[in-house]
Amino acid sequence: MKNKLILEMEPAPAVAPVEAVKPIQNTVPAKENKIKKSIAALLSGRFLVSDTTISNLPFLLYIAFLGLCYIANGYYAQRNDRELDRLNTEIEDLHSRYVVAQSQLMYLSKESEVAKMAAPLGLQESLIPPGKIMLNDNRKPSPR
Repeated sequence: MKNKLILEMEPAPAVAPVEAVKPIQNTVPAKENKIKKSIAALLSGRFLVSDTTISNLPFLLYIAFLGLCYIANGYYAQRNDRELDRLNTEIEDLHSRYVVAQSQLMYLSKESEVAKMAAPLGLQESLIPPGKIMLNDNRKPSPR
């Protein structure tokens, strides 16, 4: 035993049992961390390639289609509302023009106004009332 190496080892430091070791406290609560992960997945686009998104793709496309239909329906209703307002304004305008034209016609068709307009043509109002024309009933009507 000449070449025998003798190592003296110091005793190992006392290790605390596993129960006594305290876990390192995370300063960020789990809920807030989950929200940050969700936002990061949304911004990076990772959620688009997940299995749940791909399996629900037909439903998501259906929801997107319904959203487009809803938006289109809103634009269609606005266009119809504008058209209705325009037509109501036009109806009011045409009604007022009708009332003005009717009042002018009533004024111009009065007997005194007709006589004033006929005077330059040399026509005058007759002062003799019209007479009644009588026919003899002895005549037979001619067959035609």
